[in-house]
Amino acid sequence: MLNPDISYLLGMIVGKGQIIRGNKETELIIDLPHKNLVIEGENTQQSIKASLLDMVWRLKSLIGADMNWDTTKPNVAHITFSKPNGDYLIRTINNYLKNETTWRDFRIPKEIFNASTDIKKEFLRGLADVTGHIRKSNIAWKDFEYRVYVEIMTNWESCIDISNLLKDLDVPVQTIRFAHPNIVDPTLKFYNKGMRNYKEHQIKIWAEEFEKIGFNIEHKNKLLKKFADLNRKNWEKYASQTKK
Repeated sequence: MLNPDISYLLGMIVGKGQIIRGNKETELIIDLPHKNLVIEGENTQQSIKASLLDMVWRLKSLIGADMNWDTTKPNVAHITFSKPNGDYLIRTINNYLKNETTWRDFRIPKEIFNASTDIKKEFLRGLADVTGHIRKSNIAWKDFEYRVYVEIMTNWESCIDISNLLKDLDVPVQTIRFAHPNIVDPTLKFYNKGMRNYKEHQIKIWAEEFEKIGFNIEHKNKLLKKFADLNRKNWEKYASQTKK
């Protein structure tokens, strides 16, 4: 059952999926967030709409005609589908995800780690489409050290799983900024306002390294290429200057 389509779907579910089990039916909801309507000149809502059509056509062969999608909200799109509890796809998803119900608790299935390179990449691409972000502000220290951020709320173990899977594909993680209160709120500014879970873990990867994975979201892939090219060009320039 582990083929590129199911791997991509599992990546989306692990990244931003919820499983709602009823007495007879199971509903799956996948969020595709886009924080801003425009990022680096790219209209994210239009990009999501265009890219979603490709995703829907791809996943329909796996899910069937009972898949719905909603792009009306300004900062998040949704893919949803429902199937009988005994449906083969539902049983397969439950088996891979150990009957967990939310991205807050999902782990990357061991079968993904044992799969081929293509299967691993499809899983990470699905996950990155719903959790990955690239923008100019994702810079490290110099003006050409642009990075992709994979942002995970709450789920500490998932961060380690993702980093290990990237390592399997020779994609180095530049750093992980865990959402530990000592790091993100050392003065208790947000804590004293009653906020307890207000920051996401951030897995940071150099743009040119993340090209080995890529996105299926149009504007994310455009920006990935733009910032990866800038990284390469300016690293070469920096290296030539330091040799003189």
